[in-house]
Amino acid sequence: MLKSEKGVTLVALVVTIIVLIILASVSIVTVVGQNGVWEQAQQARDMAINAQKETDQTLQTIYDIAQNIIERENGSNR
Repeated sequence: MLKSEKGVTLVALVVTIIVLIILASVSIVTVVGQNGVWEQAQQARDMAINAQKETDQTLQTIYDIAQNIIERENGSNR
């Protein structure tokens, strides 16, 4: 009778390593590649900065208009 061998064969180990290398490659390309996660994060950051600048400009314009109205009201009440 043949003994039942236990353990990992060399072929199974090599296949596992190859699969892990492929997964690592796909992950790296997804994160760093063209239009990857890194690029999308930078684009989102730039869009947020631009939106904040536009909001600040709009609020400043509204503030200036309100100040002008208040000054006119105060000037006409004197």
